[in-house]
Amino acid sequence: MSKSIVYFTKDISPEGIKRLYERLGAKLEGNVAAKVHSGEEGNQNFIPISYFAPIVEELHATIVETNTAYESPRYQTDTHYALLKEHGFDIFPIEILDEKKPDLVLPVEHGLQLDKNYVGQGFEHYDSMIVLSHFKGHPMGGYGGALKQLSIGCASGEGKAYIHSGGVTVDRELCWKEGKGQVAFLEAMVDAAKSVIDYFKKKGGIAYVNVMKNMSVDCDCCSIAEDPCLKDIGVLASLDPVAIDKACMDLVEQSDDPGKAHFMERVNTRKGKHYLEEAGRLGLGSLDYELICID
Repeated sequence: MSKSIVYFTKDISPEGIKRLYERLGAKLEGNVAAKVHSGEEGNQNFIPISYFAPIVEELHATIVETNTAYESPRYQTDTHYALLKEHGFDIFPIEILDEKKPDLVLPVEHGLQLDKNYVGQGFEHYDSMIVLSHFKGHPMGGYGGALKQLSIGCASGEGKAYIHSGGVTVDRELCWKEGKGQVAFLEAMVDAAKSVIDYFKKKGGIAYVNVMKNMSVDCDCCSIAEDPCLKDIGVLASLDPVAIDKACMDLVEQSDDPGKAHFMERVNTRKGKHYLEEAGRLGLGSLDYELICID
């Protein structure tokens, strides 16, 4: 099996990100969804839409998000739309995918923990997806990148509860009490990501961009997040979600930044590499990649 290609640039700018994406040569067809993280109210680290604007504009894409499983302005559709506008995402069309019920239920073939995944009904409006991810730490998953955006990021509020609980419940209150533990949660993330990949494989495909900037140990879902502990590294683009996340992790581990120890402590204490490795093992992508640097 040939290595997956991951493109890299140190130019963290709208122009640099667009050049990198164009080098990828992705052919996203039909109506394109641009999956972003809207950033929690009070979060200082999320990536502003201005960085992705040239790509979104070129693709005539719609910004898509989903509601959360925890109480916040992003828990309900109306306040989530308001926060997206407050954070500047409304320069493009926006859709919260689970605004309408019932959810779309995607099958999970040969899952580790799940046999189905709940995503927003709005998924049916799109033929392809560009996954625009902020690579950073995460309080529960250890790290967040492309795989997290495919799983927790694409799941409806109830779907997030189902993933967090390892398939026990879709109740957004009970999921925090009735889960099957950390490994089950991580493996449910793999299952959910697989269902989204399989869905778009039958349609117009997916492409991935990871931005390694403002890298805190905390996610953009944290309203009170630690400041970044790592210096900015760059931007990566790939057609392989496993390879792009693995390349990001390797770039952190290969760096001489003293903040690396703090970042990797978060990854390792949450077993963050487990879901990356399982995603590779199950064929969501390849852990073997070639990094091509673009200046």
